[in-house]
Amino acid sequence: MTSSIRYLPGSSPLVLDSPHSGTDYPADFAYACTLQALRSAEDTHVDKLYDFAPGLGVHWIEAMFPRSYLDANRDITEIDVSLLDAPWPHPVATDPKTLSKVRLGKGLIWRTTDDGVPLYDRKLTVAEVQARIVNCWQPYYAALAEAIDAAHAQHGYSIHVNCHSMPAIASSYATEFPGEAHADFVIGNRDHTTCSPALAQLVRDHLSSLGYQVSLNHPYKGVELVRRFGAPEQDRHSVQVEVNRKLYMDEKTFELNAGYAPLKAHLRSLVDVLRNTDPRQL
Repeated sequence: MTSSIRYLPGSSPLVLDSPHSGTDYPADFAYACTLQALRSAEDTHVDKLYDFAPGLGVHWIEAMFPRSYLDANRDITEIDVSLLDAPWPHPVATDPKTLSKVRLGKGLIWRTTDDGVPLYDRKLTVAEVQARIVNCWQPYYAALAEAIDAAHAQHGYSIHVNCHSMPAIASSYATEFPGEAHADFVIGNRDHTTCSPALAQLVRDHLSSLGYQVSLNHPYKGVELVRRFGAPEQDRHSVQVEVNRKLYMDEKTFELNAGYAPLKAHLRSLVDVLRNTDPRQL
């Protein structure tokens, strides 16, 4: 595998990461479904929507590997043991909320697509899953930790934005709310535990002022990346931002639509607000 991540260090207190926009499908993936089905798992074009960020001094981390190969927004304990040909030799998550996602086929290693299509017609070996963790998960988390630490050390605080996209309508195996029509944006901070309520409200108010419908913590509260790196009591703020794909692309063809340019301009305005905001003053 070539380099599994792209990390561009910055100089501002703002850190952006895109864990699900990767399109470099490794040779050892050996999936059994169609590539089209797998591509529906991608946060397609999220890397393009924010490609202005490094030029503004924003730290940028991006997964090059696809989400369906390894989901970087999961903890390494979120293992679907039914996928494996032998017992997993490491700890496995036992929290009921975590297990509900694994049962949907959306653990660290996906079992099914969002529409319930099986990814594999075989069992995976323990060794190949371990290799994915070493080659993909570990470098991603190391880079993000380095960026947040650098931002915090330089400025006394950090703001981490975890960048995602979501389908217009929730798929049957994607969330606990199948068929739900999503807002234009969903802001998640795990019920105000990963960033301050004031910072989440700032993001929500800015996007609402631009005419978007914005939901807070429903149906996406944020998962492992904001949970792991968000510590507002230490002036380390992490917030998840989900953007509705219908705003900028055709969900069937993956082609960008006329909404892409104005949405990108609005995201840049949000980034400008955040890189010039000290959450300690909110």
